[in-house]
Amino acid sequence: MPGDSWELGLMLLLGLGSQAALPPPCDSQIYCHGELLHQVQMAKLYQDDKQFVDMPLSSAPDQVLRYFNELAKAHNSSIPQKQLQAFVQEHFQPVGQELQAWTPEDWKDSPRILQKISDPKLRAWAGQLHQLWKKLGKKVKPAVSSHPEQFSLIYSEHPFIVPGGRFVEFYYWDSYWVMEGLLLSEMTGTVKGMLQNFLDLVKNYGHVPNGARVYYLQRSQPPLLTLMMERYVTHTNDTAFLRDNIGTLALELDFWTVNRSVSVSLGGKSYVLNRYYVPYGGPRPESYSKDAELAGVLPEGDRDALWAELKAGAESGWDFSSRWLAGSPNPKLLSSIRTSKFVPVDLNAFLCQAEGLMSNFYSRLGNESQATKYRQLREQRLAALQAVLWDEETGAWFDFDLENRKKNQEFYPSNLAPLWTSCFSDVGVVDKALKYLEANQILTYRYGVPTSLQKTGQQWDFPNAWAPLQDLVIRGLAKSPSPRTQEVAFQLAQNWILTNFDVYSKKSAMYEKYDISSGGQPGGGGEYEVQEGFGWTNGVVLMLLDRYGDRLSSGTQGAFLAPGCLPGALLLGLLLSLLPQ
Repeated sequence: MPGDSWELGLMLLLGLGSQAALPPPCDSQIYCHGELLHQVQMAKLYQDDKQFVDMPLSSAPDQVLRYFNELAKAHNSSIPQKQLQAFVQEHFQPVGQELQAWTPEDWKDSPRILQKISDPKLRAWAGQLHQLWKKLGKKVKPAVSSHPEQFSLIYSEHPFIVPGGRFVEFYYWDSYWVMEGLLLSEMTGTVKGMLQNFLDLVKNYGHVPNGARVYYLQRSQPPLLTLMMERYVTHTNDTAFLRDNIGTLALELDFWTVNRSVSVSLGGKSYVLNRYYVPYGGPRPESYSKDAELAGVLPEGDRDALWAELKAGAESGWDFSSRWLAGSPNPKLLSSIRTSKFVPVDLNAFLCQAEGLMSNFYSRLGNESQATKYRQLREQRLAALQAVLWDEETGAWFDFDLENRKKNQEFYPSNLAPLWTSCFSDVGVVDKALKYLEANQILTYRYGVPTSLQKTGQQWDFPNAWAPLQDLVIRGLAKSPSPRTQEVAFQLAQNWILTNFDVYSKKSAMYEKYDISSGGQPGGGGEYEVQEGFGWTNGVVLMLLDRYGDRLSSGTQGAFLAPGCLPGALLLGLLLSLLPQ
């Protein structure tokens, strides 16, 4: 694939052999590739392709494969759907058999956060969200440890919180916001167990996979493990846990350095940044039929490249978005996806933050040479962010298109990720970011910050709004010393709280995403129906209630910021904040 030569050069430069270059792909001929997977998924026995690859085997895989090969031979490799259905029912168990419901042992009735919330309706709602951790708690059954070959689920020693809906295993970047919510619920034991599960994955595979399934092993997700550790240690002061695992955190960052680095030459200088990149062909097992059909219009020699780009899109967490279609001849078609051709703002902001945290960790542990190493890495990345991704004129950072040698100037909340990660040198950039939001009329959206301004039918585009992206913008703006910018952050928090609260009041559920086009409602688009649960949505709401609980109101629809009303709302907010409490 394009880019392999510079990756090899980087590995040699770092003194790392090619064996370290790539995570081991899943070799399961049932859950990851092979004729059985192909026939079952293309027969569309289930509405959602993920259902089949989440089903445990009833016996050893070689036995199941032998029976399948006999069946295929009997039908000249074209098994009728009815016989295929019977085969699956005989040799596979229903979804979820490998997991059991789990009530966290550190869950308690009244965490302190509830007392910080002035509005009685919001306080009662927060109590119900706190209850949801019990509903989302899971534990892996011992059988997965004793017979791992019969499951797509990767064994985890400690129980965990799942996102919800079709996502019955834990996911990488989702879990950061879940953990933030759990820490506010004072469930530090649960967080430590989840952290240990992630650290074990790094020890076993050299990286954190997208989620806890073997078919996710080819790819990772936005790297927030170091931040998870920082949040846990800040809440608990558990320095011993940090000391025991600092080497594993370093190993995870090495994965991104070795496998996901790219050199960008600008103005006579070279800068090393990172991208999402999954150099494996074949359809994603959990979306097999969609990927196969999407590639069906392409010449056979181009299909693996498309599948690799789809996997890179999944690695980004933004699966899928106009972000990864920009610069292609047909930017509305998913078959035009080119994720690996971009240097993404958010990925590099997350890594910049991780490098800073690692420097702080090593200083705390008394290892100044390693602290200096990571401090210098952060400084190099800050310079690269400034040179390659920052745009002074618009006051934001933009993904850099490696092939077309230019920034993607479209609006995405990720363009402000360096504010959230504190990866900027001049505090004035926060107020510039506010002007950027105003210029793009983002503050006129009453129900949340949109994921993009493009309507492609993909779930990470307009009209969907996602909890983690609200957090990126709100906490990013809140870092400004300017009262006005801080007030905008509060008003955006108020809008998002009202959207979530209003939908919950009507449907008694939290959702993974929301449609903000005509009143808040559950989101849509993409590859599957909108899911209830929902881990990171709950976490972000609890974070906003913790930060602004003395000011947020359950209000009514009229409490939303209407277009054009922001200046008045800001002035009113500032006047109210000056009144004696």
